[in-house]
Amino acid sequence: MFDAQCDIAAVVYGESDDPDTLLRDFAADLNARGLRAIGMVQAGQCADSSLSAILVHNGETLLLAQDPDPTATGCRLDLARLSNAAERIAATLDDGADLLIVNRFGKREAGGKGLASLIDRALNADIPVVIAVSSERFADWIQFAGGMSVKLACDRSVLDQWWLAVSSRAAGRADRTGTTVCELLK
Repeated sequence: MFDAQCDIAAVVYGESDDPDTLLRDFAADLNARGLRAIGMVQAGQCADSSLSAILVHNGETLLLAQDPDPTATGCRLDLARLSNAAERIAATLDDGADLLIVNRFGKREAGGKGLASLIDRALNADIPVVIAVSSERFADWIQFAGGMSVKLACDRSVLDQWWLAVSSRAAGRADRTGTTVCELLK
C-alpha cells in the first residue's frame, strides 16, 4: 500500500496535546481557501459516552460511542457507527479531495480495520493523508505504514510546512504534460 512517493503524515501527540483541534482548524482553513479537505476528527470522550467525530468537509457530528451501558467499563466504540462514518467519507473521497484527514490510528486500524481502508483508498488516488497517532501507538503506526510516513509534531506550524511541501509537489505533478516512469509503475 505504501511507497516512497506516499504523501502521508502522522501527527504524533502526547497527553498534553490536542490533535483534534489542530486537525479541525487545519481542515477549516484549507476548505476556506477553496481546497477540499475531507475526513473526520474526534470530538467528545469515551469516559462519558460522548465519543463522536466531526466530518471536516461538512461540519456534521457523528456519534461513535455505543449507547450508554452502566455496567460497561472503558470506551465502547460502536463499530457499526464507525463503519457508517467510513462509508460516508469514502463516498465523499470518490468525488475528489485534496487531503484526507483521519482522526486516529487505533487498534482497529493497526489490525487493518476501522478507517484503514480509507488510507489505502486515498493513497491509491494520490490524495495526501494526515492522521493523528498517539505517541504510545507510534511503533504500531510505523509497522502499519511500512516506515513510509512523515512524523510531525502536534504543532500547527509544522503541519503547515508539511502541507506546503506536499501541495507544491502535487501542483508540480498536475502541471506536467508527460508521464514519468514512476507514475506509470504506480
